[in-house]
Amino acid sequence: MIIIAESGATKTDWRALHDDGTVTSVQTEGLNPMMMSHEEMGRVIGSAIPAVNPEGRRVERIFFYGAGLVSPEAGAALASILDLWCPFAEAELHTDMEAAGRAVFGDGEGVVAIMGTGSNSCLWQEGRIVRNIRPGGFILGDEGSGAALGRMFLSDHIKGLVPEDLACMFDKAFSLDYAAIVKGVYRSEAPSRFVASFARFVCDNRAHGYAAGLIERNLRDFMERSLTRYGCAKVGVVGSFGCACRDELERIGKEYGLEFVKFVSSPVDGLVGYHMKDMNL
Repeated sequence: MIIIAESGATKTDWRALHDDGTVTSVQTEGLNPMMMSHEEMGRVIGSAIPAVNPEGRRVERIFFYGAGLVSPEAGAALASILDLWCPFAEAELHTDMEAAGRAVFGDGEGVVAIMGTGSNSCLWQEGRIVRNIRPGGFILGDEGSGAALGRMFLSDHIKGLVPEDLACMFDKAFSLDYAAIVKGVYRSEAPSRFVASFARFVCDNRAHGYAAGLIERNLRDFMERSLTRYGCAKVGVVGSFGCACRDELERIGKEYGLEFVKFVSSPVDGLVGYHMKDMNL
C-alpha cells in the first residue's frame, strides 16, 4: 500500500492506494511544519492515518507533499511523526510545488502556477523544478493568490477607496469594523487565510467594474512579476482561486504570450495517477 498526502494552507488530502487498485480518501486540516508544533502535527497525522487505512494494512511508502518543508529540521520533525504511525514505510517528502508539477505536467514541461490561498510558480522540465521565483508570502508577494486579492481589497476598504455601493454590500455581509480587520490581519493565528477569505466576495462581484479591475491587477502582477520571466508560454494552474479566475487568466494571458493549458483545483487526483504508474496499476 502507498499513502499520498497533499497539504495546503487550509487542508490536507490523504489517499491510500491499495494493491488491488482501490483508493480510500480522507481530508484533514492543513499541515505546515514551519507553522505548527510537533504536538499539533502529531494530532493531525494521528487522526489521518487510521482513517485512511482503517484495517491497519502494512504501508510500504508514504509520499507527503506540502508547504513548509524549507529546512532539514522541519522535514525531520514531520518524518519522525509519520514513522510513528507507519514504522515500516519509506517516507518521501516533497514540496507543494513538486505536487503541482507532477499533477499538471507529469514528466513533461511547462510553467506551473499555484494559485490558492497563496501563490507560487516554477519552470518544470522532465519531471523536476529547474527554476523557481520566490513567492514571498502574502506580505511580500503571493501575487495572483486569494490572499493577495483579499489584502488589496481590505487595504482599499479601510482607506475608503472601495466604491460606496460595494462597500455597503461588504459591510452588510461581514460586519467588520476597522479594529476587527486589523486584529484579523495582525493577530489571528492564520492571517493569510483571513485576508484570503474575502477574495470570494470580490470574485462574486466581478460584474462590478471596481472588483473586475482589482482581479485583473492581481493577475497581471503575477504574470509580470513571475510567469512571463520563465521564457515558456505553456502554463498549468493548480488551486481553487486560479480555477475561479480561469476566464480572466486565459484572456489576459494572451496579451503576455501565455497559454493556460490546464486547470486543476487540487493536485491530489493527478498525484494518484502519477504514483499508480509505480504500482503498475
